[in-house]
Amino acid sequence: APGSEPAVEQPVLQQRNPRYKLCKGDTFDLAFPLTPEFNQTVIVHPDGYITLTSLGDLYVAGKTVPELREVLKTAYGTILHDPIINVVLKDFEKPYFVAGGEVGHPGKYELRDDTTLTQAIAIAGGFNESSKHSQVLLFRRVSNDWAEARVLNVKKMFQAGNLTEDLHLQPGDMFFVPQNRISKIRKWIPYTAVSTG
Repeated sequence: APGSEPAVEQPVLQQRNPRYKLCKGDTFDLAFPLTPEFNQTVIVHPDGYITLTSLGDLYVAGKTVPELREVLKTAYGTILHDPIINVVLKDFEKPYFVAGGEVGHPGKYELRDDTTLTQAIAIAGGFNESSKHSQVLLFRRVSNDWAEARVLNVKKMFQAGNLTEDLHLQPGDMFFVPQNRISKIRKWIPYTAVSTG
C-alpha cells in the first residue's frame, strides 16, 4: 500500500545445534564415485564463490554442507545424469567464542563441545578485580542482520549455587564483562583530586 513502511525482517532464533556454514577460505573435496574425472579440491574465494570443473563459478558462502550438496547436484545435473557427489570439508574455520572486557585474557578461543558461559569465562582467565559479575553481556548472532544481546547475572548464579541458567555457548558468541562503577571511579578520578578533596 502507498506510504506503508517496508517490512523489516525479524530475527529468527537459531536451533540448538546449528550446522556449520561455509566461509571464505574454507577448502573441501568433491568426490564423484561414478565419474572420478570430475573429482576436485575446491576453495571458497574471498567473494564467496567457488570455481567448478566444467561449470564455472558458483556462490556457496553461508551454505551448510547438505545445502551445498543439493546445489552441486542441481548444477552438475545439467551435464551428468543423476550425479552422486560426496563433499568432505578439509580446512575450515573452527568454532570459536570471543571474550572481551574485564577478564584475565581477552581474545578469541576455540569453542569445544558444550562449553557454558561460566566455563568460557574461566578459559579466558576468569574475572578481574574490576569485573562487574552481575552484568555480563552475551552477544549472539541470530541472522545475517541481527544479533541478540543478553545481560546475565553470573554473580547471582554463583551466590545461589544454581547454574541452571548457565547458557551453553554457540559458535561465534561473544561475551563482554564490564567494569564495576568503583573501578571506573578509581581509573578516571586523579588521586590528587581525591586526597586533597
